[in-house]
Amino acid sequence: MAPESSDQGRRQFIRQMAWGAGVVATLPLAACGGGDGEAGQPGTPEPAPKVRFAHGLASGDPLSDRVILWTRVTPPAGHAADIPVQWELASDASFASIVASGQTSASAARDFTVKVDATGLKPATAYHFRFRAYGTTSPTARTRTLPTGSVAQVKLAVFSCANYPAGYFNVYADAARRSDLDAVVHLGDYIYEYARGGYASAHAEAMGRQVDPAGEILSLADYRERHAQYKTDADLQALHAAAPMIAIWDDHEFANDTWSGGAENHQASEGDFAARKAAAMQAYHEWMPTRTASPELIYRSFNFGNLVSLHMLDTRVIGRDKQLDYADFMTPTGLDAAGFAKAMANPARQLMGQTQTQWLQQQMAASSATWQVLGQQVVMGRMEIPAPILMETIQPGAGVSVSQYAALVAKAQSAPATLTPQEQAILAQPSIPYNLDAWDGYQAARETVLASARQLKKKLVVLAGDTHNAWANELQDMNGNAVGVEFATSSVSSPGFEEYLPKENPAMLAGALQQLIKPLKYCDTSRRGYMVVTATADACRADWIYVNTITSRDFTASSDAAMKVMASAPGLLVKA
Repeated sequence: MAPESSDQGRRQFIRQMAWGAGVVATLPLAACGGGDGEAGQPGTPEPAPKVRFAHGLASGDPLSDRVILWTRVTPPAGHAADIPVQWELASDASFASIVASGQTSASAARDFTVKVDATGLKPATAYHFRFRAYGTTSPTARTRTLPTGSVAQVKLAVFSCANYPAGYFNVYADAARRSDLDAVVHLGDYIYEYARGGYASAHAEAMGRQVDPAGEILSLADYRERHAQYKTDADLQALHAAAPMIAIWDDHEFANDTWSGGAENHQASEGDFAARKAAAMQAYHEWMPTRTASPELIYRSFNFGNLVSLHMLDTRVIGRDKQLDYADFMTPTGLDAAGFAKAMANPARQLMGQTQTQWLQQQMAASSATWQVLGQQVVMGRMEIPAPILMETIQPGAGVSVSQYAALVAKAQSAPATLTPQEQAILAQPSIPYNLDAWDGYQAARETVLASARQLKKKLVVLAGDTHNAWANELQDMNGNAVGVEFATSSVSSPGFEEYLPKENPAMLAGALQQLIKPLKYCDTSRRGYMVVTATADACRADWIYVNTITSRDFTASSDAAMKVMASAPGLLVKA
């Protein structure tokens, strides 16, 4: 061999020997001999505990020179001591070229999860990584750093709302097969908090997907166990092993309809909400590949060269005021429209909080990227529908269905003289937001964000999840100025409008909603799926990918819808 080849081979041999033998060097003294030994013979080493990597590997929060590497070491029952862990990151799948490595530990204080911030990496580069503990080697996974400088294209897969008992994670499985993603973005509801037999669990027992623990999760141990169960899912493991994830929480990582001081699904009998929130945050950061300065401060930015600045926001916990409730504005004669409008217009109502809002303004002002992308939880577009339709969804019999309302509109256009006084009263009612948990319930907060983007002359693209349905909205301020666009993803497994409006034909419902909601340019209300968002200097495009089933592991995936916004017309959506 040539001298340099010989030297390279020697170094590789030494590395591989150290990868195996390094475990011995980091074992506790009792495991390396020097103790009493068996049968009283000193110096006999105790056997190393048998550990597993049952929850896969993940990477996340990539930057141009670093990325978080994550795993969890499953110890034997009753094991409480720290577990020494080695990690390696290589430029090739065979680990012949190691570019970073080190040692850390898995402790009971962190539920034996491991996070490593691998630094000193090259931008726009794919890497492979693995872990080892007590002679057991983990599976391997891929990750990627962010690009710098001039970037021609950025491609992101976007997910939301994965309810384990509702069905198989076929959506994750399909995305994991792709090799063209720069990163995956998760907009929250990564887990759900409900007990067995609760929300969307009708087929859970038959599919072998009943949740653990059996009750609603409240304590740190509960949240840890639920996260652990989710990460035993092979399809979720495959997604994490395929690309780095940039994630934000929504409400179900805590409890349904969370706000800063409570949640719809938290009662006084369940203890102090602040303690529950702290437990949920701790478990989330233990089990997710996040990089944060403190547990509550999860908003952060990621720059993909000169093309995309992705700002991940917390619209759920840190600054949100309590949601308004239509029930508080109902009178014997119907909705108190004036009182409701006054409450909605309250300029003090916060969704992100002033500190985070100012941070976002500063991030956008400092960014020279072509596209300013907001990765956040809830729909920002104006989703106002006639009050009689909304009342029917809230309390069947109190209003009319979408199809009935459409028939009345057609009647008013073709034969207005034939409308009865009752039908006239139905058509005279105002359009109101269908979801007060979304930006529609926080009008002043939305205006602040839109005004900032407009004043800074930024090309704004908002990503949203939460609703379990797919949407594409044009974003306008209160004066009708076009500011940006919104792409909202369907859910991984949680049911959409097909469950809440079972009598409505999905295609007809989508058509009716687009007629009733002027800024809405696309929607799908009945299929599970994800989005692929592709940005170039000329356009930002969303392709909606849908699976045909979540109740069987045999599935197909297809895309029959795509919308885009052109850089030359940043507030208008066109079919792609």
